[in-house]
Amino acid sequence: MGVILEILGNRVIQAAALAWAVAQALKVMLTLAISRRFDKSRVLGSGGMPSSHSAMACAMLMTIGFREGFSSSIFALAFCFSGVVMYDAAGVRRSTGKNAAVINQLMDMLSGNGYTFDEKRLKELVGHTPIQVLAGALLGTLIGTLMA
Repeated sequence: MGVILEILGNRVIQAAALAWAVAQALKVMLTLAISRRFDKSRVLGSGGMPSSHSAMACAMLMTIGFREGFSSSIFALAFCFSGVVMYDAAGVRRSTGKNAAVINQLMDMLSGNGYTFDEKRLKELVGHTPIQVLAGALLGTLIGTLMA
């Protein structure tokens, strides 16, 4: 039980978790405001505005920087990790979503011509635009700075 309390009391984990939760809540609210409907997939789903992955990584980064020092090895590790997360969100994962959209279109076209597929439609909202990544990074930076 002591280990669990230590983990829950870790300020870096608290900041990262809060940034993720705020980003996810903003996704739900933005979807509700734009489409006028509640989309339950936005509660835990990936993709969309702002990037919760970027928010979480930057909150962790800033909290570590303020607590351990911006010249510390652990800050350098967090910096590199955050860069990989944000690059992946706007690069690889975004491309995956675009590919999924094309494959889904092909499946729809072929289904209309008598072909059947056992596979479900692929998830298209996987990655982020650079603006969504930037918004998540700014949100995480703010939360990490305030929580440090």
